[in-house]
Amino acid sequence: MRILHVIPAVAARYGGPSQVIFAMCRALMVQGVEPLIVTTDADGPGRLPVELGRPVDYRGVPVLFFPRQYSEALKYSRPLARWLHRYARQFDAAHVAAVFSHASFAAAHACRTHRMPYIVRPLGSLATWSMQQKPWRKRLLWHMAAKRMLHGSAAIHFTSREEQRQAESRFPWHQGVVIPLGLDEGLCSSDLHMARQSFRQRQPALGPHPFVLALARLHPVKQIELLIHAFLDLMTHVDVQTWKLVIAGDGQPDYVQSLRALVRQRGGEASVLFTGWLDGVEKHAVLQEASLLAQPSLHENFGLSIAEAMASATPVLVSPQVNLSEDIQRAQAGWVVPCERQAVRETLHNILRQPDERRARGLAGQDFVRKQYAWSRVAAQLVELYQSICQASPCLKSDSLVAPLV
Repeated sequence: MRILHVIPAVAARYGGPSQVIFAMCRALMVQGVEPLIVTTDADGPGRLPVELGRPVDYRGVPVLFFPRQYSEALKYSRPLARWLHRYARQFDAAHVAAVFSHASFAAAHACRTHRMPYIVRPLGSLATWSMQQKPWRKRLLWHMAAKRMLHGSAAIHFTSREEQRQAESRFPWHQGVVIPLGLDEGLCSSDLHMARQSFRQRQPALGPHPFVLALARLHPVKQIELLIHAFLDLMTHVDVQTWKLVIAGDGQPDYVQSLRALVRQRGGEASVLFTGWLDGVEKHAVLQEASLLAQPSLHENFGLSIAEAMASATPVLVSPQVNLSEDIQRAQAGWVVPCERQAVRETLHNILRQPDERRARGLAGQDFVRKQYAWSRVAAQLVELYQSICQASPCLKSDSLVAPLV
């Protein structure tokens, strides 16, 4: 089975959705699926240093990059749209990520033109909070292309029940299906041990002290300011003064500088550390080394770093607006608190003084994600979904277009 995956961009700066697609495709390859990712070279104000216009092996997956021509918001690429119109019918189905993007619109249009089934993964863009951001732009794009794209899909792939509930409360479709994202099985313990030691060596201010971790794309929706205030409020308490807050991530330079300025204004330079973006072995090592992951976001569709922390036996503190919060409560894998400074501060204070409770909740979370979010389980569900939509609307592939992907 050949599945076309279309996503606007895959640079690390765009967060979890742009990164998890590689693990998804690798897991699908184990299941016998032949995936191809079609995307742009967008990387914020710059571009990824990749070859354009022909498939390349990128992070273990065949990827076809096209130039983002203009509009960082829409990731517009006419060459990408032309390729889709010409070659999409070579595939059995398409899995389209994002809603308000030129790549998504082009993929859906090509699929409808060739009567080819496609699935849309909204990436949380239909959630209440997301729809309130830049509403006029989204309303325009909705009537221009997004509504038709969603109504023409064979299925809409949500990654949590809460994402489905919020989307369908606004747009009552009947083709929604919930399949969570998966998690890699992990890295060898020796690699992680060395990475943990290396991380502390590169952060001399951290020393041997325990730390709370904020691991995310740095954006106002993540409520990093709230976390900084709540944490630094605790530094007047003798029983937790040795703790540190590690902020691992990157974002718009002006916003990152505003976070650093806030820490300086609060006199917290010795207690709050910024590490920049972490990935690969180092990210997994820091997740294991942390005593708590804190993410009191205003909105979080799936929260890949949250699930990764749970897989690492690290307990989590999240807000009710995190779509995994129900799973976290059910598994007793952490704490769910309102997005309020006092509530976060008081809960943090209790957590930092309860090592046995942290350990118990961390292990509970690890057990939960191993059962529910293993890529082997998730990939099998995706294959079943692909098979069902292909049987319901078989693609009419043309042999004349089965040519090298160029």
